[in-house]
Order: sequence, then structure tokens, then C-alpha cells
Amino acid sequence: MNDILIRPVTVDDAKDILKIYGYYVANTAISFEYTVPKLEKFKNRIKKTVKEYPYYAAVVGGKIVGYAYAGAFIGREAYRFSAELTVYIDKDYTKKGIGKLLYDTLEQNLKEKGITNLYACIGVPEKEDEYLNFNSVQFHKHLGFKQAGEFHKCGYKFNRWYNMVWMEKIIQHE
Repeated sequence: MNDILIRPVTVDDAKDILKIYGYYVANTAISFEYTVPKLEKFKNRIKKTVKEYPYYAAVVGGKIVGYAYAGAFIGREAYRFSAELTVYIDKDYTKKGIGKLLYDTLEQNLKEKGITNLYACIGVPEKEDEYLNFNSVQFHKHLGFKQAGEFHKCGYKFNRWYNMVWMEKIIQHE
């Protein structure tokens, strides 16, 4: 896994990125979406994000194997120094350090843009099941995020309730 290229995403990457995301929508409670978005809608999401925030792909052997992006936290001017992060890794490439590389790249870019606080919204089960585990929480803890809050039974998917945690990482303050 030494040949991982991290590069900015373009709209032309939408089909490959949607394939990764579609797996998580259809088979897990990691995403609380019920149906995989249509390609055109997904392209619009990418276009909207890259106007203001970084969006990166991890590429191995010419294949996109993961992606991560930042977005507005809450969307009010007072929160402009904060960003929400999202990462998805191809199911066949997890636990290889790709997510960390993507987040490190995002964090550096966001620091340069004056962002001070990073947030992640993560679905969690009350107890692990076939759709959701605690891997994302552990990943974020490993990268220095701390849990800031938990909402109980707020996401309903696969005929069961899931909680959601917010995690935060303060990366700089004036």
C-alpha cells in the first residue's frame, strides 16, 4: 500500500466515488440514507462541495479506493471556522491507512484556510450488529477526535434504531 495517491476530486470521479458510497448506503447503517443517490444528484453534491471545501480521493493503481471531504458545520456565519468531515473507504481497502492519509490531507488544507475545529457525525449502535459497529468511532479517536455528544435512537434503518455521536478535534486557535 505504498503507492497511494491523494488528489483532489473532480466531478468526473463521481461514478467511482458513488460506487464506494453506494455499498455503504445499501449494506450498512454507516450512512443513514436509504437509497443510493442517482449519479446526477451525486455529481451535484460534489460540485457544491468543491466550491468552498476540499474533497480528496485516494487512488491505488489508477482506481479510486476512498474519498474524504469537508463541509460546512451547521451553516451559519458564526461557525465559519469549523468544518464537518466525511470519509468513505472501498470495503476491500479498509484498515490500510487510507482514511488517515485522506484526513491528514484534509486537516492540513483546512488549517491553511483558517479552520480551527473539525467535527464528525457518526452513526453508532447500542450494540454492534451486522450493519454497524464502533470502527468509525475508534478511527476518529485514533486521529485525536474526542466525543462531544450523543443523540439516542435518532436514526432508523434496517428496522432498528441507531444512535449518533458527534466527535470533535480542535486543530488551531488564535
